[in-house]
Amino acid sequence: MGDDAQPEAGPRCDYPGCDIEGEIVSRLSPDGYLVATGKKAYSFREAYRRFHYCKRHHDELMTNVWSRVTERSDKDDSHVAPTAI
Repeated sequence: MGDDAQPEAGPRCDYPGCDIEGEIVSRLSPDGYLVATGKKAYSFREAYRRFHYCKRHHDELMTNVWSRVTERSDKDDSHVAPTAI
């Protein structure tokens, strides 16, 4: 590697259509759900698929998930977690 070599860019943001470097690692999909291979994920412990986001899209994603979690609706013990697929 020469003195003029550029450092390799990190992974791109996983938000559809975004080409910015995804410096934030999250377990939330671009749709705002936890993802596990072959089954639904009901907790962050089960959701082992990771996504990368730029700050703007991560903040947008978190705002949308928080809105879904805090909406008043009929929720009981059998209700699936708002982050589950």
